[in-house]
Amino acid sequence: MEVTLDITPELASRLLEAAAKEGLDANGYILHMLEEHVRHIQRRSIPCLREDEAHLLQQINQGLPQETWQRYHELLDKRRAERLTPDEHATLIALSDQIEELNARRVGYLVELARLRQTSLEALMQQLGIQTLPYV
Repeated sequence: MEVTLDITPELASRLLEAAAKEGLDANGYILHMLEEHVRHIQRRSIPCLREDEAHLLQQINQGLPQETWQRYHELLDKRRAERLTPDEHATLIALSDQIEELNARRVGYLVELARLRQTSLEALMQQLGIQTLPYV
């Protein structure tokens, strides 16, 4: 696309001077400036989270390591098969307590985020795609 601009001699002089400082010709400099301007406008149109919301979302999304979940599910399988040792039973209880505590904290963060966004907990969870799961 070709564009023709009528600019004042003073602006032309300033553009040539700025382009020379950047090591560009006038066309390259103007193209660069237009690209930067468009990027800036696009960044402004992307909704940004407030710092407190971003922090709450980080806390909500924090979970247990994959290895912990794997061990938890292995122990559940052993319990269902009635092959759980007393030590494994104690470990399963400890992991269950850890998961319950994490979920309770997560709900607290969700409630706080819902309050900040002035919406209900159910509506927020739906917006975030969070579903409640049945107990195992």
